[in-house]
Amino acid sequence: MTDLASTPPRSSPPPARHGAARPVRVMIVDDSLVVRTVIARVIAPERDIEIVAKTGSAELAIAQLARTPADVMLLDLEMPGMGGLEALPKILAAHPDTQVLVVSSLTEAGAEHTIAALSMGAADTMLKPRTGEFDEAYRKTLIDKIRALGHRTDPGTAAQPATAALSLARRKAATPPRIVAIAASTGGIHALGILLRNLPARVSVPILVAQHLPASFADVFAHQLETASGRDTLVVRDGMRAVAGQIYVAGGDGHIVVRRQGDHFTLATTNSRAPSGCTPSADPLFESLAQAAGPEALAIVLSGMGRDGSLGAADLVAAGGSVLVQDQPSCAVWGMPGSIAKAGHAEAILAPDQLAEQIAIRCAGAA
Repeated sequence: MTDLASTPPRSSPPPARHGAARPVRVMIVDDSLVVRTVIARVIAPERDIEIVAKTGSAELAIAQLARTPADVMLLDLEMPGMGGLEALPKILAAHPDTQVLVVSSLTEAGAEHTIAALSMGAADTMLKPRTGEFDEAYRKTLIDKIRALGHRTDPGTAAQPATAALSLARRKAATPPRIVAIAASTGGIHALGILLRNLPARVSVPILVAQHLPASFADVFAHQLETASGRDTLVVRDGMRAVAGQIYVAGGDGHIVVRRQGDHFTLATTNSRAPSGCTPSADPLFESLAQAAGPEALAIVLSGMGRDGSLGAADLVAAGGSVLVQDQPSCAVWGMPGSIAKAGHAEAILAPDQLAEQIAIRCAGAA
């Protein structure tokens, strides 16, 4: 491998994860030699992660990837020549097993570019830190994301047979939902786009979305969902009435909570700390739905790291509501949906387009 950086001594390897027989293979793509060197030094001590290549352009990355497979690519968006955004669809089409983590200065200032990359299929994003900001918290976050994307599951999740879950979904005589909530994290924006594009226009319930994203991304994300779905999409503000056929997006600086007022639902935000530590979090949303809507609520959990949503899903199911989750093969990371499936709270485990079909069936009263 060229462009090697000097590295600090390796740390002790973590326990074997997910039965992996080899390290997670990582390719670093950034036009800055300094950034490539520093990121390589952050990763190098981890014995379960191997840097297989470092390149300074998207063109070189595409050529290198054809010779050197990588499980995870760290991709800058702003580079001379073919930028990362232009290269991304080529990379994903030619190498569908490579998960792309966008690490770019544009991930904050250029939210539109980052949301576009995530909607194309990039799995996750991290801000490229400025000089002096490669601290321990950043290092841990980066390593955790690489491990999760490289293994595609989180520890402790076990697949629930999809056939059994689908059978349960068909048997359950559910009340047609009056409100739908969707939660997602790593890999979720791409899955959400597929779901919304496949959701029939006749589905006219309010749709609430809690996607793990910074607050600065909210308006751009809402616009992207509006384009994908053809539905009016708003960032949640306190006191909003949930209108049928519209989409409501968490603002990124708080959690959505739902209240019932007579025959309709109103929305609010809260800044209370969620058990998962995520903001926005699925747990407060699902918990409030359990109280406000009970059997009239349907929750969908898409690709994401960790267990956010699992506590709220349990409350929702106990209140008579329904929970469907994305299947493992179509997820970038099967952490959030996998934790709910393992707990036995998922009535169906489906790909995003099939989840859209199931929402339509249930909203028509034919669950």
